[in-house]
Amino acid sequence: MSLYGSSVEYGLHCLLYLVFPKEDFLPSSKDMAEFQGISPSYVAKLFTQLQKAGIVQSVEGIKGGFELKRPAKEISVLDVADALEGKKPLFQCKDIRHGCVLHKGSPPIWATSGVCGIHAVMLEGEQRMREALAGHSLADIAERTGKKIPRAFMKKSIAWFEAKQSNRQSAK
Repeated sequence: MSLYGSSVEYGLHCLLYLVFPKEDFLPSSKDMAEFQGISPSYVAKLFTQLQKAGIVQSVEGIKGGFELKRPAKEISVLDVADALEGKKPLFQCKDIRHGCVLHKGSPPIWATSGVCGIHAVMLEGEQRMREALAGHSLADIAERTGKKIPRAFMKKSIAWFEAKQSNRQSAK
C-alpha cells in the first residue's frame, strides 16, 4: 500500500498547468480533469482542498478559473501532499513490545521505556522523507518536466485550454 494516494499525483499534475499562467485565461478544474482523463468532481474536490490550504485561489468571471495563490517556487511538494492527504505518519507503531508472552501482561520498564527502536528508525525515515518533499517545489517539477515535453506538445496543450475557455465564453 502506498503512503500517498493518487490525489497527490493528480493534484501535482493539475498544479503544473498553473505554474506558467497565461494572461488571457485560467484553466478550470473541469478542463484540467478532462485534459487528464479523470473525473471532474474528483478534481473539483482536490481544488477545494488546495484552496483551503492556501495553495490555489479561484478567479470568478468569464475568464475565471484557478491560479496559484503564491509563487510556484514557494509551494513545496510536501505542502501539496499535506493539503491533499493530511499529515499521515509513515509508520503506525502498534507497540507490540507490551504484549510479549514472557511478561504475562505486565512488561518491565526496560522493555517499554522510551521510543521503540523500530519506531525510532521509522520516525527518522519519515522526517527525511518530509524534508525531501519539502525540498522540491512546483517550480522545480515544472522545470524538470518542461525539459522533457516537446515544444509542439506544449503549444498544442495551451491551444487546447484556450479553446476550452473560448468555448465557455461564447456559450455565455
